[in-house]
Amino acid sequence: MSTVTPALQTGHIGLNVSDIEQSKRFYQTVFGFFVTWESQEPGRRCAFLGDGQRLVLTLWEQSRGAFAKDRPGLHHLSFKVNDIAEVRVFEARLKSLDAHFLYESVVSHGEGQDSGGIFFTDPDGIRLEIYSPSGASENPAPTASAPTCGFF
Repeated sequence: MSTVTPALQTGHIGLNVSDIEQSKRFYQTVFGFFVTWESQEPGRRCAFLGDGQRLVLTLWEQSRGAFAKDRPGLHHLSFKVNDIAEVRVFEARLKSLDAHFLYESVVSHGEGQDSGGIFFTDPDGIRLEIYSPSGASENPAPTASAPTCGFF
């Protein structure tokens, strides 16, 4: 007897952050998200960020320090855009904010692949990606033997 799995879509992503105001500014400035709801209650501060059509991120101020990639949990959060020109717009915006990039510029997802994008971190060190499904083949992959978004 086989089980049919219903089609699923990601609803929203919840992130623990150390400074709710700093994180709100970052995600609003970089992605254009706006606050749809928030709590300023001490010890229970959070913000829900949307894109005008749906809830995208929830930020929960309940952590200290920086993102630790050496522990189980979130690997990275990826956002897809239509084309490589849109990736470049985000790249310029992030560079003007002095964001930390994991690779210098646009990279392909693997040797000979046409998809690719930029990889960077938010104020808490959470790894983020903005990519296009095509247009990145002229940009080399950082490692020929592994997916670009896998080991960084």
